Amino acid sequence: MMEREFDVNPTRSKSTGLPRKRFYRARAHSNPLSDSHFPVPIAPSQVDYPSHYPEIFSPLDRVDGLRKIEFADIGCGFGGLLISLATLFPETLMIGMELRDKVTEYVKERILALRTGNPGQYQNISVVRTNSMKYIPNYFEKGQLKKMFFLFPDPHFKEKNHRRRVISPHLLDEYAYALAVGGIIYTITDVEELGEWMKSCLESHPMFEALTVQELEDDPVVKLLSTATEEGQKVARNGGQTYQAVYRRISGPIH
Repeated sequence: MMEREFDVNPTRSKSTGLPRKRFYRARAHSNPLSDSHFPVPIAPSQVDYPSHYPEIFSPLDRVDGLRKIEFADIGCGFGGLLISLATLFPETLMIGMELRDKVTEYVKERILALRTGNPGQYQNISVVRTNSMKYIPNYFEKGQLKKMFFLFPDPHFKEKNHRRRVISPHLLDEYAYALAVGGIIYTITDVEELGEWMKSCLESHPMFEALTVQELEDDPVVKLLSTATEEGQKVARNGGQTYQAVYRRISGPIH
């Protein structure tokens, strides 16, 4: 009798169990103004914490008064930053927000594999497929977040498409609402014009002020901006230059 052959999942690495990126490739960016069909919570109180962080929350937990998401990686890509932050801030809940369905699925599988291979770790990170340019208020309460990340966003080069940029005066109002006073927005790009755009938007907004040189040097997260993501590593390999804008949410009314 022949020995039975067990199926091997070709989408996962045999040695690590991690998903293989080539099976989850998608277009570099998606149109944030187009409508996609995915569930969206009607309010932050409806975010399903137990499904995102099953080892931290039980299905019967009422999230009110319990730990809440404090870091949001907007357009998280393949999740490199989330993975790095998970062990740097093990007590902090964080979530990646990604519009592309295949990329979101990859990050989900990556997190599950890391949780399986490292018991007790990576329980504090998750990912959701959503359009952050439309639904930030559906996920986060006023002053809930301590950090927001915008790493290598789509530059939308054409002037007519600048309204699609994820950093804009209008959207900064929403980010300021979701950020606690003292919370920080981190941005980085390898496109000089976009870097100047994001810096200008943040500089001119009354609810944000730039971190000092010393604060940037002392912040361990700043060092990850150019190294933790696939895009950042690609820029480094090609000897490219990056442009950062890191700003703090300050007190005052949101106009």
